[in-house]
Amino acid sequence: MSQLSQSDLSHQIAAASVQLGVAVGTEALPGLAAYATSLWAWNAKLNLTRHTDVEKFVSRDVADAVAIASYLDGSRSSEDPFGGEHILDVGTGGGVPGVLLAILRPQLRVELAESVAKRARAVRDIIEEIGLSIPVHEGPAQRFVAESFANGDRFDTLVVRAVAPLLKLLQWFEPLCDAYGRILIVKGPRWETEKGEARHHGFVKKVTVRRVASWPIRGSDNESVLLEVRKRPLSG
Repeated sequence: MSQLSQSDLSHQIAAASVQLGVAVGTEALPGLAAYATSLWAWNAKLNLTRHTDVEKFVSRDVADAVAIASYLDGSRSSEDPFGGEHILDVGTGGGVPGVLLAILRPQLRVELAESVAKRARAVRDIIEEIGLSIPVHEGPAQRFVAESFANGDRFDTLVVRAVAPLLKLLQWFEPLCDAYGRILIVKGPRWETEKGEARHHGFVKKVTVRRVASWPIRGSDNESVLLEVRKRPLSG
């Protein structure tokens, strides 16, 4: 698939998006094609993704990013009321969803965090190859959230996809709930079970967890859901 021309791949992504009902603007197609080409080429050297054909790329990666991006539409950063939200992609892997968000919504201020050094280096090279300017932080995302907050540059939204169970995510980020605006997490059909496990271990005392969107998973009876985590308002 990586041997296709950029134009041919753009056309295939456009056709798959229409067929699958994924709303992708024509202006994003060249960037999506360039990213897929580079990601798949790197995947031959380092396992970054299982979605190595157009249908899987669009139905899983692009569909998830479009769902998140739609929820970010119209939001503005407290630091820059004329610009997009300040986003950190937690555990970006090969760049999903952070790189896709930057392509789909150029007004967003996107940064990536990846704790596995070789993946961080690979996604940094992918970003350079496709001509984007996105900071890539090598190390635990919670460290960069805390450092950013300490430096007066608070993240508006953390985005998380296929990183860890909800319990583990809240272990990392509930103690830092003053340091970001919210977390948007893509989860599958077990999200309610994961929420129950987190509650059982005492991890929804400082934050709320609610489902804000859902969309079908192509080829199955299941759906993906988008969870929003926010600091609980002070009572009284």
